[in-house]
Amino acid sequence: MERWNGRVALVTGASVGIGAAICKVLVGAGMKVVGAARGVEKIQELSNSLKKEKGSLTAVKCDLTKEEDIRHLFKEIKAKFGGVDVCINNAGFAYNISLLDGTPTEWKNMMDVNVIAVCLCSKLAIQSMRERGVDDGHIVNVSSTGGHRIPNMPGAHFYCGTKFALMAVSEGLRQEMRELKSHIRISV
Repeated sequence: MERWNGRVALVTGASVGIGAAICKVLVGAGMKVVGAARGVEKIQELSNSLKKEKGSLTAVKCDLTKEEDIRHLFKEIKAKFGGVDVCINNAGFAYNISLLDGTPTEWKNMMDVNVIAVCLCSKLAIQSMRERGVDDGHIVNVSSTGGHRIPNMPGAHFYCGTKFALMAVSEGLRQEMRELKSHIRISV
């Protein structure tokens, strides 16, 4: 983790759970972490509790279902920190509703957060890295077991579809980076 000291990480879904825990570890390792979520109050509280750590945590409000919010997030990161070295696409969203009872609006919301936002954040992070000559950056896409198997739980079927899609686009992005002979890593 020492090589990341002083470098910039973006963590989506940073307000609670896994995202908040990731922020805490990265700040402790000396990274400048940007925590993004729809609500930033909990991220600001976490930031205040981490003041004595080597790194820092900055909260940025971002609705991942809105392309303009995502683009604004990256503009803010560029203005404050120069760019992103690590992008952790942690945010995930699920409705507990079967395919037979779900609505296109619910499905679209899950696709927007779990797939489209990941693709756009990854694209913008890689652009940021390449513009600055960063060839050792890292994209981490947080998935779930739902991206590997489909349980007999009707309320999880569409969510699992989004996580299978996440696995596919992550592998596609890894292949594209390999084709460019880039050392930017893509992990799930």
